Amino acid sequence: SVLIIACPCALGLATPTAVMMGVGLGAQNGILIKSGKALEIARDVNIVIFDKTGTLTRGEPSVTDVIKVKNEVDENYILQIAASVEKNSEHPLAQAIVNKAREKNVHLLKVNNFQTIPGHGVLAEIEGKKILLGTRKLIIDNQIDPSQIEEELITLENQGKTAMILSKDKEIIGIIAVADTLKNYSKETVEMLHKMGKKVAIITGDNKRVAQVIAKQLGIDKVLAEVLPQEKSAEIKKLQKEGNIVAMVGDGINDAPALAQADLGIALGSGTDVAIETGEIVLIKDDLRNVITAIDLSSYTLRKIKQNLFWAFFYNVVSIPIAAGVLYPFTGWLLNPAVAAAAMAFSSVSVILNALLMKKYKPKIINFTRNIFFQE
Repeated sequence: SVLIIACPCALGLATPTAVMMGVGLGAQNGILIKSGKALEIARDVNIVIFDKTGTLTRGEPSVTDVIKVKNEVDENYILQIAASVEKNSEHPLAQAIVNKAREKNVHLLKVNNFQTIPGHGVLAEIEGKKILLGTRKLIIDNQIDPSQIEEELITLENQGKTAMILSKDKEIIGIIAVADTLKNYSKETVEMLHKMGKKVAIITGDNKRVAQVIAKQLGIDKVLAEVLPQEKSAEIKKLQKEGNIVAMVGDGINDAPALAQADLGIALGSGTDVAIETGEIVLIKDDLRNVITAIDLSSYTLRKIKQNLFWAFFYNVVSIPIAAGVLYPFTGWLLNPAVAAAAMAFSSVSVILNALLMKKYKPKIINFTRNIFFQE
């Protein structure tokens, strides 16, 4: 009877059954959880970092302003030069400029010696002239003074627009401003994370003013701006050294090192293959609210694991002394081995049934949305 009762089946089933149900529930809600480790650590995350372009924003920017700096050039010429250079780039901002040129039926010119400077912009040659298009740093690094257009740049950036400077043969000829729209539920996601006691940060290679405008719109706590792609993982490492457990949410190739460095990497299903491969959790539906569901599901699964372990231990603590005959001196009763076998089987069944009750789980985003509705 003691040997049968002590069989640790329930203990062995307690964790894997709950984890299996948690992973299954994630899949039902459009969340691919690649490991039990990811499910376990999500609950402990205290700061969530979002990439800007393509994650918080739609990643489908459009040109809002084309500003000429020299009187002898017009807006179409600025757009022609910029689009001719950017047609070789796959960056969303580049595609916005090319699309604008196509809308206006602008003829594109032949480009030579095209080169991308990650996080700063592009350079190329058109008709033997050196063309630069990008940030202040790109312009300054090429010994060009942007102070003459600083006022225009600040005005555009304060409106949340990304301003790119266009120069030709070390002379600034124009500015192109591009704006991206926020994704559905971006603000709602940040609010829900705050209600869960999590800090929220934004990380981007964009200008600090632009990042701060978006952060203010969404209520984000921390801004990490003008961060080059290769520096993103270093920024996460700094936060980890401060004792934070960091989740990184991204979608692009340049987010992959940061996703790998973070304690929990969350990739968007609409992102690049590299990001999806690197992330430990993938949001298939491209709905940012599923970040909340993943964290909540982690907490829920761990609660179920603890419940399972409690009942498994409680069963052994109570049953083993009875099987050993602790009641015999008082009642003359001994536990029959057949009864012990039935009790042991029941303990395993109870653990599995408790795990199966997880099917009743409802995503936290549904409850949150209902609360907002009734408050309004």
